[in-house]
Amino acid sequence: MSPQLLFWIPAALRLLVSVAGVGVVYFFFGATASLVAALLAMAALAFTQLHYLYRLGSWLDNPTHSKLPDGWGAWTDIFARLYRMRRDDEKNQIELAEWLARFRQAMSLLPDGVVIMDDVLFLEWCNPAAQQHLGLHLERDKGMRVTNLIRNPAFIDYIILGRYELPLTLAVQERKLIVQIIPFENRRQILVTHDATESERIDMMRRDFIANASHELRTPLTVINGFLEIALAQPNLDPQIRTAHLKLMTEQGQRMQNLIGDMLTLTRLESADYPLRTEHVHMTTLLEGILIEAEALSSGKHQLSLVVEGPDLLGNVDELRSAFSNLVSNAVRYTPQDGSIDLAWQAQADGGARFVVRDTGIGISQEHIARLTERFYRVDKSRSRETQGTGLGLAIVRHVLLRHRATLLVESLPGKGSTFTVCFPADALMSVGMPMTSDVTEPL
Repeated sequence: MSPQLLFWIPAALRLLVSVAGVGVVYFFFGATASLVAALLAMAALAFTQLHYLYRLGSWLDNPTHSKLPDGWGAWTDIFARLYRMRRDDEKNQIELAEWLARFRQAMSLLPDGVVIMDDVLFLEWCNPAAQQHLGLHLERDKGMRVTNLIRNPAFIDYIILGRYELPLTLAVQERKLIVQIIPFENRRQILVTHDATESERIDMMRRDFIANASHELRTPLTVINGFLEIALAQPNLDPQIRTAHLKLMTEQGQRMQNLIGDMLTLTRLESADYPLRTEHVHMTTLLEGILIEAEALSSGKHQLSLVVEGPDLLGNVDELRSAFSNLVSNAVRYTPQDGSIDLAWQAQADGGARFVVRDTGIGISQEHIARLTERFYRVDKSRSRETQGTGLGLAIVRHVLLRHRATLLVESLPGKGSTFTVCFPADALMSVGMPMTSDVTEPL
């Protein structure tokens, strides 16, 4: 049935009932009484309509907190519809609030900054990443022009030119930001910021790594190729000179082999597809083997000692041997003849343990200590060439310790020697009932 019929049929029935009542009064009491009854009925109907109109007006003044009145006649259906409309509206508001909360939560978790502005660049909203990138504060800066908040000439020019199809690179608060404005709707614009500082640092490290690796490989290749050219040009070369050339080529070839081996080790340690395989590491056996290698490298030129007083570890034997050997071999290479090198494995008061390599070598200046574990970083390049180092040893140490959740501390003074301390947490030590092997993947 159509809405029109649903309205008019009940109204007609109520009118017919009123006319019938007036007719009954006329039949029993006469025309005057029926006229009075008709007037009273019309007045009652008019008063009822005015009453519900007043209540409807009062409710419309405050529809949220006021209860809908109960209706009579056609007003029953009107108030029922208004109630359904208000209920649907409240439901929509709740859903909208939930979606808005989800949107803000999602925006707050984004690593990229998002700033919503109007058509004249007044700040309306921004997420925490944008506040961090641009130095904004939503509560303080809301309603202010973004160009007054970001006083960067390049950004101002970007706004003036209006070439928003291309991103802009900015240097803000020691960060490298990529920003772009995206117009949307008629009176809104979005400013998106991306922090490219870390990616730029990684790209720089990659470029430096390639440049350093190329430089390190170029010298031995030049030596080998030079001697080979001499051998080809002078087939009757003196055997003693030829032997000296072959010895030098062998040394340079070994240098290249060591360098490539260290680069492959670093690549494997950094790979997420290479999980840490842990096992029971017998520290006495491991360190005694490293001491024997150090004595062979020293060839009797240094005094070496070893003290083992700590518990065994849970870790990877090969990786720990590589890290500890690098620390010890560095101590041997950079300690003058008749110097001393002390190795110690000790328990700590906090439940952990530490491996200490203390030498009386040439020492390291403070400005170099923070960069020691960088790839190919050398304090003294000429001396590094003499000691046949690859420049990757301490970088390997750093990655091995990261995988074992250990830390490296360096104390050194020029001419006074150096102390390298590797600290392991308590849960990295072997305890009774601990499984012998397990697979653990540690984030690098």
